Amino acid sequence: MKFEKKNLFWIREADQSDVTDDRITIYTQPKTDLWQRTYYGFQNDSAPVLQMKTSEKYFSFIVKTEFDSKSRFDQCGIVVYLDSENWMKASIEYENEQYQRLGSVVTNHGYSDWATTDIDASVKSMWYRLSRRESDYCIECSTDGITFQQMRICHLWEGDGDISFGVYACSPEEGSFQAEFTNMQITECMWEAHK
Repeated sequence: MKFEKKNLFWIREADQSDVTDDRITIYTQPKTDLWQRTYYGFQNDSAPVLQMKTSEKYFSFIVKTEFDSKSRFDQCGIVVYLDSENWMKASIEYENEQYQRLGSVVTNHGYSDWATTDIDASVKSMWYRLSRRESDYCIECSTDGITFQQMRICHLWEGDGDISFGVYACSPEEGSFQAEFTNMQITECMWEAHK
């Protein structure tokens, strides 16, 4: 199983992008986002998502993101997108010149949550590792691609069969930026079974 161009497909193709086996570039469009209902009430299902399908129950997906976002809520990262009401994502979301939010959203049956921690606005690169153990998932992040720290463990209620996973980028307000994805690899599951 390889994360390469011939295996990828779009959920809402970006207006401008460049996709090769080694690098994915997405130029975001304003008013694009992924969010469902909780707290804010609105439903946004407009972000470009580039992903592949798998029936593999145990694996890890690693990717490096690079970005120079400058508008509030600009974001790019990893995603497991099953349908508009069942998905998860992890990214850095720009807030202002002082800080941005490193976080994740899990959406089950049409309701999103949001878990975040504030990081400095100077951070413009982040690695992510998504690991699957059947319908349970672990999201980790790293600044160097070597040492990963756990962001969250979660369950997707509809995530126990064939799934799709990959990358996304969006600008929920009026922004637009260039998101770069490199060093993409799929490995054996790096999230060990609980003992």
